Amino acid sequence: MKKVLATGTFDILHPGHLHYLRESAAEGDELVVIVARESMVDHKTPPVVPEEQRREMVDALKPVDRAVLGSEESIFEPLHEIRPDVVTLGHDQHYEEEDLRDELRERGFEADVVRVSGREEREDEVLSTSSIVEKVLEERG
Repeated sequence: MKKVLATGTFDILHPGHLHYLRESAAEGDELVVIVARESMVDHKTPPVVPEEQRREMVDALKPVDRAVLGSEESIFEPLHEIRPDVVTLGHDQHYEEEDLRDELRERGFEADVVRVSGREEREDEVLSTSSIVEKVLEERG
């Protein structure tokens, strides 16, 4: 059984998240998703939605077999239990595939790293959390 790991903040779910998770699930037999802890999100604005609510929403999505909250100590800590065969990156996640693959190997994980494609935004869609927030502020703020 090929286990796939996807990670992210998943603040204000949108079709881009679903695309990422569908493509991730297609890489193997089981998809486990790590939802980032609020305390670990330091590369962008903090999430609006509480972490347990984000985990519950991701866990309810059809492509996902299991969603867990990440560690508050290290992004690599949950991998000891999950033991993924493949780690997927979304098209806009800030890691370089080769750098992450090397970091995983240094920590004793032999997982492959795959970058999944982005979804083309149609005229009637909003595919990023920041764009959703901007639109809400524009229209209701």
